[in-house]
Amino acid sequence: MRHKQYPIENLEILDAGAEGKAVAKHDGMTVFVSGVVPGDIVDVMVFKKKKTYAEARCTRLVTPSPFRVEPRCAHFGLCGGCKWQMLDYEKQLFYKQKQVTDNFSHLGHFDYPEPQPILASEKQYFYRNKLEYTFTHQRWLSDEDMKVRDEGGTVEVRGLGFHIPMKFDKVLDIRECWLQDELSNQIRDAVRQFAMDNDITFHNLRTHEGVLRNMVIRTTSTDERMVILVVTEFNSQVGSLLDFLGETFPQITTLHYVVNTKLNDSYTDLEVVTYKGTGYLMERMEDLRFKVGPLSFYQTNIQQAHRLYCVAREFAAIGSEDTVYDLYTGTGTIANFVARSAKKVVGIEYVEAAIEDAKVNSGINGITNTEFYAGDMAKVLTPEFVAAHGTPDIVITDPPRNGMHPDVVEQLLAMQPKRIVYVSCNPATQARDLTLLAEKYTVARVQPVDMFPHTQHVENVALLELKTEN
Repeated sequence: MRHKQYPIENLEILDAGAEGKAVAKHDGMTVFVSGVVPGDIVDVMVFKKKKTYAEARCTRLVTPSPFRVEPRCAHFGLCGGCKWQMLDYEKQLFYKQKQVTDNFSHLGHFDYPEPQPILASEKQYFYRNKLEYTFTHQRWLSDEDMKVRDEGGTVEVRGLGFHIPMKFDKVLDIRECWLQDELSNQIRDAVRQFAMDNDITFHNLRTHEGVLRNMVIRTTSTDERMVILVVTEFNSQVGSLLDFLGETFPQITTLHYVVNTKLNDSYTDLEVVTYKGTGYLMERMEDLRFKVGPLSFYQTNIQQAHRLYCVAREFAAIGSEDTVYDLYTGTGTIANFVARSAKKVVGIEYVEAAIEDAKVNSGINGITNTEFYAGDMAKVLTPEFVAAHGTPDIVITDPPRNGMHPDVVEQLLAMQPKRIVYVSCNPATQARDLTLLAEKYTVARVQPVDMFPHTQHVENVALLELKTEN
């Protein structure tokens, strides 16, 4: 039976919680509230209640927090991309640092030093090098749109933008975005207008009819730019749109299209056709160059990625005779970044295409002491693999959000490298894994890094040192 909703008045928001929700207390119960910041006094409507917590939505801002700021984006509140844009950036950093210590102290069972002050993002806006937009034949209509339509006016319902959170078939038409630079905004708006002017059909997310499906814009710190147009068929209209893009925006260095007739938006298993340009971008980091193809994974905040890798390299303290394992190596960015300090670097990654990119990037940079292997980490990293490739002196691991498989942790304990550098995008699962490793390792240093301003996400780097025998 659905729980009956009920109001709470003058609720004080005390803390920032997981998934961008804030935290309050009421009658001994924790209340999670979206769209508010610590220090706010609000009226809320509870829509879900469990034994120990409740979830609520804000119905009125009674007294704003001193840490509340005016969001810069006109789409804030509907677009779910920058949930903390109304929170002062210094306070964002405070709560991200607190997220690390809270997870370590509440979920972990190990000793650790005071984390070093979080490294703030050099850019608070225009920091993403990849954005994916969705075409829709029926965009999300605002209250103003509904009023115009109710009064007999005409409202354009086609759109190009981002999915409304928790609504797969609802897309918010984006007219400005502060995550990529103005040229990317111009490209998006020009594509939308050209498609409308030329009657190219927009995708219906329920019936899967319509030609235009998705568009991806990727950029580099060297001002190269890639556009990928995902369509349900390639026809003369799509060709005319691609020609228009190439002629109108010479800054687009490589232009692609993908035909996707599947029921989902994933296109990593489909052919990506290069329509114009080299087919890839070249990114730089220090004196290294990295090839970024249309299917390549690359950190989306390149300036902060460099700072993150510098922390990992410093923590690793690699010597010329050290063998390094780079687990979850992706396209080998960290592996290649540290290779010149090591005797040998062995990278392992699940995605075969990423491993091929890693090998290419080693070749581009003249790096000859790297080896890369594809496969499930828990199945590749075995005693036999270690015997064949050498016991690592140092391990760098950068797992996905769910952390490391228990078998991988067991193998780390068996290999006993002198140092482990654990890079994490989820301090909760990192705390769990560090607890398992505490049997043989001491956490020596902790460094949070802000990769995604205006979101609750935080990266964290921990240095583990092998305990000496008493």
